[in-house]
Amino acid sequence: MKLIRNITKYDKFIILALSLLFVGIGIQRQENLVVFKKAVNICLECIGVG
Repeated sequence: MKLIRNITKYDKFIILALSLLFVGIGIQRQENLVVFKKAVNICLECIGVG
């Protein structure tokens, strides 16, 4: 039994376009800054500096 169907090149293009759209929306809402701040806090907590 095959769990994954054959993915056509059109499916790949649609997935790529959607992912770029969502990345663009995230950057427009400045969510990349939020993610960066959380990453810095996690790193500083793990190292024990912060």
